[in-house]
Amino acid sequence: TTTSGPTPSRSTPHSTTRVTETSSPVTTTAIRTTPTIPTTTTTTTTSKPVPPVSTSTPGPTPTSSAVTIPGDSWWLCECIKAICIEDNKVEIVPVICNPPPKPTCSNGLSPVQVIDEDKCCWHWECDCYCTGWGDPHYRTFDGQYYSYQGNCTYVLVEEINKKVDNFGVYIDNYHCDARDTVSCPRALIVRHETQEVRITTVKPNTLNVEVTVNKQPVALPYKKFGLSIYESGINRVVEISELQMNVTYNGLSFSIKMPYSKFGNNTQGQCGTCNNNTADDCMLPNGNIARNCETMADHWQVNDPSKPQCSPGLVPTNAPSMTTRAPCQEAAICELLLGSVFKPCHDSVNPEMYHKACVFDSCQLPSLDLECSSLQTYALTCADQGVCIDWRRHTNGVCPYNCPSGKEYRACGPTEEITCKSSQQNETSTKQAEGCFCPNGTMLFDPSVDVCVKTCGCVGVDMIPREFGERFTVDCQDCICLEGGNGIVCQPHECPKQNNTTCDGQGFYPVQVVNPEDSCCPVVTCKCNTSLCTATPSKCTLGFEVHSHIPSGQCCPVYDCVPKRVCVHENAEFLPNSSVFIDKCQNCFCTNEVNVDTQLNIISCQHVPCNIACQAGYELQPVKGECCGKCVQTKCVIRTASNSNLVLSPGEFKNDPYNNCTIYSCVNIHDQFISSTSEITCPAFNEDNCKPGTIAFLPNGCCKTCAPLESPTPCSVRERKDFIVYNGCRSVDRIVMTECEGTCGTFSLYSAEANSLDHTCSCCRESKASMKEVVLKCPNGHSISHKYLYVESCSCQDTECSTSQSTELETREENDKASTLNRIKRAISSSFK
Repeated sequence: TTTSGPTPSRSTPHSTTRVTETSSPVTTTAIRTTPTIPTTTTTTTTSKPVPPVSTSTPGPTPTSSAVTIPGDSWWLCECIKAICIEDNKVEIVPVICNPPPKPTCSNGLSPVQVIDEDKCCWHWECDCYCTGWGDPHYRTFDGQYYSYQGNCTYVLVEEINKKVDNFGVYIDNYHCDARDTVSCPRALIVRHETQEVRITTVKPNTLNVEVTVNKQPVALPYKKFGLSIYESGINRVVEISELQMNVTYNGLSFSIKMPYSKFGNNTQGQCGTCNNNTADDCMLPNGNIARNCETMADHWQVNDPSKPQCSPGLVPTNAPSMTTRAPCQEAAICELLLGSVFKPCHDSVNPEMYHKACVFDSCQLPSLDLECSSLQTYALTCADQGVCIDWRRHTNGVCPYNCPSGKEYRACGPTEEITCKSSQQNETSTKQAEGCFCPNGTMLFDPSVDVCVKTCGCVGVDMIPREFGERFTVDCQDCICLEGGNGIVCQPHECPKQNNTTCDGQGFYPVQVVNPEDSCCPVVTCKCNTSLCTATPSKCTLGFEVHSHIPSGQCCPVYDCVPKRVCVHENAEFLPNSSVFIDKCQNCFCTNEVNVDTQLNIISCQHVPCNIACQAGYELQPVKGECCGKCVQTKCVIRTASNSNLVLSPGEFKNDPYNNCTIYSCVNIHDQFISSTSEITCPAFNEDNCKPGTIAFLPNGCCKTCAPLESPTPCSVRERKDFIVYNGCRSVDRIVMTECEGTCGTFSLYSAEANSLDHTCSCCRESKASMKEVVLKCPNGHSISHKYLYVESCSCQDTECSTSQSTELETREENDKASTLNRIKRAISSSFK
C-alpha cells in the first residue's frame, strides 16, 4: 500500500483519493486532488470485500479472443482490475476507495459527490449555480453578488470554447419603474442546437408565464431532441439531459444549474466563469476583467429586433449607482431572511446577499413588492440544498400565492409530482419545491392533464376523471374507460327512433330542440311564431285599450278592449284623482268609482263657491260669462240726519222718522240711483196771532196754523223755496215757488123741494200765473234753461160736484185724506221742479 500526497496539477474544484491493494508485487496509481485542499489517505478502509484470487491465472478469460501484452489492464467487474504481467500471467488488483475531504465552494453551496469515470470511486465537485431575481440582482456561478438595471437582452451564459452547437442562456430585461432606473426580467431564452425556448412573463411582476419553442406555444410537459420542459412547483424547468443541466424561471427569478465536469472554466456572460474563484467573475467578452460586475454586465448585450438601441459592441453606459437616493425604511419582510423563519437554511446558504437585495428593492420600488422575489429565491436555493422553508405565511399577506380550484399550496412539495403514469421511485427524492399540488389522497393524472384523481382511470377531453369500466357520453360519443391501450374507447351515440310530429294551429311550426334527457338526440317540437298569426288588434274607443292574451294551448293572441280605469271628457282621458276641466264655474276631478254601464270612471264636480252677501240697497244678480253673480244696486241708500240708513226703492219717498218736514225720495235715471232730501218750508206763522186752542198742523203734518176749523183758511197764494229738478238736472239755488192753498165755499145743503142735497163746490186754484225761466245744472257739467209756472194770485172757482148721495157721507173722510196726500205730493213735486 502506498500513500500519495498532493500533486502539482491545475486548480480544479474536485478532489479524489484512491488506494489499491494487490496480492502480488504492489502497483502504485496516481491520486488526484486539489492543491488548495490537503488530502489524507487511509489504508484500512475498503469499499467491499475482495474474494481470494489466483496470481497465476493464464491470460484473459476463455471466452475472449483478445491478445494482451504486458502492461495492458481491464476491469473484470466493479472495482476489480486485471493487469497483464507476462507469460499469460494476470494480476488481479482490487481498488479500495477512501472518502476524500469535503471542499468549500465559493458560491456557498454544498459540494456534490460525482462518480469517477471508472464507476468505482467518487470525488467532490462544486456545481455551477447562477441565480437572478428582483430588479434584477445576480449571483454568479462562483457566488459573486451584484445588481444591474439594463434595458436590453443579455448573455447569461455561453461557452468560451464552443463544444455544444448553438448553446446559451439569455435574459430579456426591461425598465419596470416610471423613472426608468431599475429593471425587471421579462423573458428567459434557452438555446440548444435546433431549438430555442422562450419563457415569457405574461403579467409584469407575477408568476404567470407562457412557454414557446421556436416561437410556437407548447403544452407542458414538452420533450423533443433531448430537451424537456416541465412544471416543478411554481417554476418552469428547461432540462437538457445530455448536458446534465437545468434552467428554471417563474416570472420573478431564474436559476441555472450546470455540472462542473462539463462546463468548468468554460463559461462566460453575466453569470461569470465557473471555476470556484470569484476573481474572474467580472470578465468582459475580450477576456479582460472589469473593475466591477455592473460594468461587465453592460458588455454582454445581444441583438434584439425589438430593441434597436441595443447592440453588441456599443460603448456601455456608466454603471448605475447601487445606493438608494436617500435613507429609507426597509420592508419588514426583509428581516425574515435573517430571522428564525429562515434560520434552518443559514448553515447551507448565506442569506446576506438576499437580504441586501431585499432592502434595495423595498427602497427603490416600494409599490411593486419586488422584495418578495428575494425571499422566494432564497427559499428556492435552500430547497435545492435540501432545506425547505414555509415562509409565505409569515409575510402577513404581502407575498401570497393562490392556487387554482382543486389544488392546494405547499411550501415543500415534490419537484416532480407522482402521476398515474409515472413510477413511484420519485417518492425517494429529497428535493422539494414550492407550488400547487394535488390534495392528500389524490394524485395528478398525467403531467399533460392537470387533473387530480383519487384512483387512476381515464381522463378525456372533458377533463373529468373516470374509473375503469365506467361508461359515459361526451361530445355525442358513447365511451367506456378501459384499462390498458388508449384508455377511452368511443363510438357514435345512437338516438332512438322518434314519432312524426305535426304542428296544428295557427302560428305553430316544427323545430328541432335539445332533448333535456339526451342532449345528443334532438327532438321535434312545435314552436310558436306570432309573426305567422293573421289576427290584428282591435281598435278601441276612448277610455279602453287593447288587451291581448294567448289561450292555453294556442299560439296566436286574442284581442279584447278592456277599460283603462280612466275618466273621459271631450275626447280626452283623465287618470283617477286628476283634475278635469268642464267649465270655470265647477271644480271637477276623476274619481275611482266606475259607472257600471259605461265602464268608465265617474267625474265628480262641485260649483265654485261664491260670496252671495250684498250690502243694503244691492241685490245679487247673475252675470253672463261669470261663475258668480255680482251685487247690483236696486235701491237708494240714504243717510238720515240721525246717522241711520234709509233704503228706498225708485219712486218711493218717506218722511224722516224724527222730522216730518224732511222727505227722502229715490229715482232711477239711466240706471243711476239718485236719492233726494226735501225740506218743506212752512209759511210764516206766529202763535200769538192764534186764539188759544186753535193751533193745529196743516195736512202736511209739518207746518202749523191757527185757522180754526170753523173759519177755514181763505184761498190765497203761499210761497216756498226749494230746488227744481228736471231730467236729472238741478237748479243751483233754491227757487221761490208759489202755490194756491185755502178753503172755498163748498157745502151740501138739503133742499126740501128737491128732497135731496144741493151741492155747491168751489176749488182754490190759480187765477193768474206767469212763466219764469231758471238755469239747471246737469251731471255731465252742461247747463240747460228750464221754464216753470209761477202763481201770482189764487181764487175760489166753482166746480162741478158729482159725488152720489149714497156715497157722499162714506167718502168724505177718504176725500179729506186724499186731499191732504195730494197736497203733500204737489208740494214735493213742486220742490223737485
